[in-house]
Amino acid sequence: MTDQTNSGSCCSPAGSCHSGTTTDVQVGGVSTVYKVAGMTCGHCEGAVSQEISALAGVTSVTALAASGEVTVVSAAPLDEEAVRAAVDEAGYELVGTA
Repeated sequence: MTDQTNSGSCCSPAGSCHSGTTTDVQVGGVSTVYKVAGMTCGHCEGAVSQEISALAGVTSVTALAASGEVTVVSAAPLDEEAVRAAVDEAGYELVGTA
């Protein structure tokens, strides 16, 4: 009997195709990219992500220190002042949307 798990394949055992990687794409969500000043490392990314993730409705946060960009996916548009307060709480400055 052969193993039908399809490990390493582009198709799952349920028959759906996938690349084997996961993404943070949220169907029906609102994606906003913010510019944040002061992030220089992974710790900075984590601090900003943690504070923004705590906002109501946020489903995904990806912070990149190299570009100073933070991509936030939420169920509905976020209040920019709430995002600003979260970034400030983390110790950084929200410059605005990218």
